Amino acid sequence: MTDLQQIRQQIRIGTRASNLARWQTDHVAALLRQQHPTLEPTIQVISTKGDEILDQALPLIGGKGLFTEALENALRGGDIDCAVHSLKDLPTEDAPGLVVGAIPDRADVRDVIVSRDHRPLADLPEGATVGTSSRRRAAQLLHRRPDLNIIDIRGNVETRIKKVFADDTPYDATLLAYAGVARLGLSQHIAEVLPLELMLNAPGQGALGIQCRTDADAATIFAPLNHIGTRLAAEAERAFLAGLGGGCSVPVAAFAHEDGDTLHLHGRVIAVDGGKLIDVKGQVTFAPDADDSARTTHALKLAQNLANQARAQGADAILAGLEA
Repeated sequence: MTDLQQIRQQIRIGTRASNLARWQTDHVAALLRQQHPTLEPTIQVISTKGDEILDQALPLIGGKGLFTEALENALRGGDIDCAVHSLKDLPTEDAPGLVVGAIPDRADVRDVIVSRDHRPLADLPEGATVGTSSRRRAAQLLHRRPDLNIIDIRGNVETRIKKVFADDTPYDATLLAYAGVARLGLSQHIAEVLPLELMLNAPGQGALGIQCRTDADAATIFAPLNHIGTRLAAEAERAFLAGLGGGCSVPVAAFAHEDGDTLHLHGRVIAVDGGKLIDVKGQVTFAPDADDSARTTHALKLAQNLANQARAQGADAILAGLEA
């Protein structure tokens, strides 16, 4: 029996322990069953450094691979056959021997505000305290509302929502990804969906990355789960981040989307105090007969060009010394 035949009988999927991670993994398992009816996915929960250390701000813990390294080690060691990640948590460079085998169709990329009195951002009182561990979110908030008090908040989606509504809470509000809140059926807590011009998303936000080993069997199994439009957009966003030399803890945002044969990309770099914001935008129109490889090449070139434009406007100075 070949390795491929064995994988088709049973495939081990690695995941983090949170309810959101389990939802995402169950979703991928269902997609695998649709594509490979004889396959029997099993789920293996693995704890990551980001899950275990909850008393420190994310940028202070370790930066790249915070929520992914333990899963990657299990994958390389053969303990699992694939790992499901929130794509925004994956470093832009593939880990040795591993690759993102598929990126399924993604959910809404926007962020939302959850507030104690169900107030939108504009109605938060002067000096209100907002909890976020994301430099990207904090910087964009301060750019719009420099009066806000931004403090760290840790925990999974449900925990962060509970902290906002606790009797002894220091928080007036928190920011979360729309996709995660909706996937957990907690949309009733959303006070406002923030427009992208105000709060541009993290590269890859709303998308899932299915990480696997670099072998032919894995490609055969996971490639059918790719959503071409999502993959192209997500790779352009992540290439913009990579072009700036940044990781998931830096205040960099990017959103790409297709409109017919044209890919639009909006990149943003923000000083942590919100004082300086650099916006760069561009587009590329593909030839009607361009294949996926050609589209990807042009998308990555667009992303690098925009990263260079951002650097010419001072992005390097903003990002210097931030990456843990």
